[in-house]
Amino acid sequence: MFDFFPSRTLTVYLAKMFALRIFAVLVMLVLVLMMLDLLSTSGDILAVPGNGQQELLTYASLRVPQLIQRFLPYSVLLATLITLVTLNQNSEVIAMKAAGLSAHQVLAPLLLTALALSVFSFVFNERVVTRATATLAAWDAAEYGPIPQASGVRANVYVTEGSNVLTARQATGRGEAVALTGVTFYRRNAQGSLIEQIDAATARYAAPGWRLEDVRRFDVATASTTTAPDLTIAPGLSPSQFDLVEIEPDAVPFWELGPAITTFAEAGRRTSELRAKWWHKLSGPLSAFLMPLLGAVAAFGLARSGQLFVRAIIGMALGFAYFVVDNAALALGSFGGYPPFLAAWSPFFLFALIGETVLIRTEE
Repeated sequence: MFDFFPSRTLTVYLAKMFALRIFAVLVMLVLVLMMLDLLSTSGDILAVPGNGQQELLTYASLRVPQLIQRFLPYSVLLATLITLVTLNQNSEVIAMKAAGLSAHQVLAPLLLTALALSVFSFVFNERVVTRATATLAAWDAAEYGPIPQASGVRANVYVTEGSNVLTARQATGRGEAVALTGVTFYRRNAQGSLIEQIDAATARYAAPGWRLEDVRRFDVATASTTTAPDLTIAPGLSPSQFDLVEIEPDAVPFWELGPAITTFAEAGRRTSELRAKWWHKLSGPLSAFLMPLLGAVAAFGLARSGQLFVRAIIGMALGFAYFVVDNAALALGSFGGYPPFLAAWSPFFLFALIGETVLIRTEE
């Protein structure tokens, strides 16, 4: 089975060259995008009293993992084109083929490196990016105030009790221990017209009902506002409803998202979007493995024939076409247009076949 790879020396040489270029391109992309992001966000962060350089660094530490997750496949694509074009221009590909290596054997070290990177990407996404995404979402919901330290933070919660609506800027904890901050309760009549709006700083479960603190009440009929230290509302609203609020798949690890989907399905909730995102947590990192195959067209053909630039453009077009189709299929799967499994995996297998077909028809 190891005959698929070239010699050990050549394998290490190609894999090292490829890995260094991936790292260089990724660092370049992340630094540029992070600077642009800070230019647009730093004003909001520094507008909060007490925020300074430390908060900017905290924001960057939370945002960088998201940028790495999003742009790692693009980095692999660009590094593939840079590596293969360089090898072609230096006639190294010609030398390898003259030594008896097939096109697949030339690509084997790059594919192995990309596969290892896909495994790393999956672990990094589920162990680091999900936590950063959850914390950043909660911090953004707090308008860049003190970062919530509690576990299970959910931002912008929305639940109903009959015709009444309760919203919270943040919800922390699970079950009867759930705590709400930035609470607004809209009391409506049977026709759906607003009767009263109640704002409160915090709320906790009172078994039954929810005890609000630092309350401000606005009566629509009289247009009057009153305040109270506390108030109990919504006796029909159970803590389990907050456990079934909308899940942000990017903020939940793969092994926790599966049981959550099962819970949603048992409660009769729509799960097509969650299932598509769950499958995409596997297929998404594997897109890095696909990039050397799609960019392989840039490796072959005589550099002095004048078609090397055209081949590089074709490789880039195939790579970016994959990302476009992947996003479109995922969107269709989220709306129920595709089965979730097909929405997540069909672009990967489709472009794997396209890349393999192009490689075999042109080089093998």
